[in-house]
Amino acid sequence: MSGHSHWAGIRYKKAVTDAKRGKMWSKLARMIIVAAKSGGGDPAANISLRYAIDKAKAANMPKDTIEKAIKKGTGEVKGVNFEEVLYEGYAPGGVAIMVDALTDNRNRTTPEIKRLFEKLGGSLGTSGCVNWMFAKLGLITVSTAEADEDELLEIALAAGADDMQTVGGIFEITCAPAAYEKLKERLQEKEIATEVAEISMVPQNTVPVNDASTAKKIISMMEAFEDHDDVQNVYANFDIPDEIVSRIS
Repeated sequence: MSGHSHWAGIRYKKAVTDAKRGKMWSKLARMIIVAAKSGGGDPAANISLRYAIDKAKAANMPKDTIEKAIKKGTGEVKGVNFEEVLYEGYAPGGVAIMVDALTDNRNRTTPEIKRLFEKLGGSLGTSGCVNWMFAKLGLITVSTAEADEDELLEIALAAGADDMQTVGGIFEITCAPAAYEKLKERLQEKEIATEVAEISMVPQNTVPVNDASTAKKIISMMEAFEDHDDVQNVYANFDIPDEIVSRIS
């Protein structure tokens, strides 16, 4: 399991189950509220809002729920105020972790995130301790069964992609955040199905994890953070071989 894109793929597959859907909608509603509050309620003029709405639609969030979240963000409907908080720290094996949260009570969320780090063998660090290891990029993955490599590379580069790599059974395409919308639209026009499509913090270097026990702790930590109500995204720089992943799954 090499690179952030594989974890993102696992996360998206887990989120489509009925048990996860309600929690996912709640998190996406927070994202929409914050985007609308900071940039206005018109998705045509607010890229962050358009991105949040696209994610909500992909998760089959009802249209009226999306609209209500936008109105909460613009103040048309009374709602809770959320603030963005980024937690940085380390998982077992020296793996860097970033936890992106939206919370209405930082004094509640911070101790809870700290406890999760410590409970699972990691440690919460100071602001900036691992952020420099990641770059904010558009990340799109396509199954190798869905597209020809040369054709996909040509389409991606023409749409503004910076790089495309084959990782396991997927093509991993990265681009500058400003090129993300155009790249995604171009792939849709060509009817190329994507597995993951998001603006992400992509690690610039990875930490190899070849011990099954350590790998299991890291995956457990990622899942615990993802399951926290206030957490929007979790990013890490681990590189776990596929054979170990299959053993601990």
